[in-house]
Amino acid sequence: MTIFHTVVAGVIAAITGFASSFALVIAGLVAVGATETQAASGLFALCIATGISCIVLPLVTRMPVSFAWSTPGAALLVAAAATTQQFAAAIGAFVVCGVLIVLAGLWPALGRAITSIPKPIASAMLAGILFPICVAPVFAAVEQPAIAVPMVLVWLIFARLAPRWAVPAAMLVAVAGIAITAGPAVLESEAVRPQLEFVAPVFDPFVIVSLGVPLFIVTMAGQNVPGFAVMSTFGYRVAPRPVLVASGAASVAAAFAGGHAINLAAITAAIMASPESNPDPRRRWVATFTAGIVYLLLGAGAGLAAAVVQASPPVIITAVAGLALLGALITSVTGALEDPAQRITAIGTFLVTASGVAVVGIGSAFWGLVVGGVLMLWLGRRPAGGGPAEARGDAPAGRPGVAPDTASAGGAGDGNADVDAEPA
Repeated sequence: MTIFHTVVAGVIAAITGFASSFALVIAGLVAVGATETQAASGLFALCIATGISCIVLPLVTRMPVSFAWSTPGAALLVAAAATTQQFAAAIGAFVVCGVLIVLAGLWPALGRAITSIPKPIASAMLAGILFPICVAPVFAAVEQPAIAVPMVLVWLIFARLAPRWAVPAAMLVAVAGIAITAGPAVLESEAVRPQLEFVAPVFDPFVIVSLGVPLFIVTMAGQNVPGFAVMSTFGYRVAPRPVLVASGAASVAAAFAGGHAINLAAITAAIMASPESNPDPRRRWVATFTAGIVYLLLGAGAGLAAAVVQASPPVIITAVAGLALLGALITSVTGALEDPAQRITAIGTFLVTASGVAVVGIGSAFWGLVVGGVLMLWLGRRPAGGGPAEARGDAPAGRPGVAPDTASAGGAGDGNADVDAEPA
């Protein structure tokens, strides 16, 4: 019976991960120039890469090492729509991202350099990427109330009663609304039949800098680092090299069929690596192995998923993604603003990234990092209020920059974040 519970944990983790963010993946790929069939191919490739990684690594390590596609990375694609509409150039950026992940595993200094980006800057950049997506439910409720309002209400109900299923339930309501609106035309799409479509990469330096490098950074700092932390929490010492090399190589392979990146899972990893999966830590790898098989099966539905997304008003798909990423946004904002001395730096990084501007063909995520670095160097450790009292955090109430840090109240890092698949 214990093994049965372990298998069920793997099934739940895979379904939760897929349902929570497949729409965001499709929307992100379309945003950077993919056709409907290319977006379906990209989702199919990610399912295959994730599934194989979840099968092979646990078999080798006998640990519940699990993988997922990069949900913050998919959000970055949506935000990078102004950067390129040439999907081949986006593919080139995906390939570079995968190669950099492999290098981070083979050359630890690179991994340390990325993970040592100051927390206010890294968190603020991720928050800036997520913010335009997380406000989409507001716009959707006004533009498409017949679908969006029931979707949000169902999400609220499940967020109170069964948080793990809140986003999948909201996605189910959205799909039902789309199916009623679009009718049988959804099934007539060419993308419904699962297929992999090869796309020859184009290595455009501007797209690599504005998309490939930020994709690498958010995947490493926003996904892989929390993933290692989750495994450590449950007593597993996972060697970084095989995980990063395997996920980077799988990302490169998936990129040629349209997939953006995979990484170590975090939120869904907690489902499979916890005692709830199996009291015996030596047998929890079965859950991850099971999740890998389920991901391969879910990949067969990638075409239908893409067809549903394409038949939907874009704001609805972005709204579902916004609900899935609320927890991640809370965590990012909390991390960005927790140090009073760096709040100006964090806000500057956030505003530039969230603006979506592209300068000399390079997207806002890169410029957010640049502006954050310049502000941090210029301002140093000066507190936002400028006085020593604020630096200690004991200034009188009502003074600028000294409000208590309450951003972490509720939701930060919880099961609704789905940062890794999810998002997780």
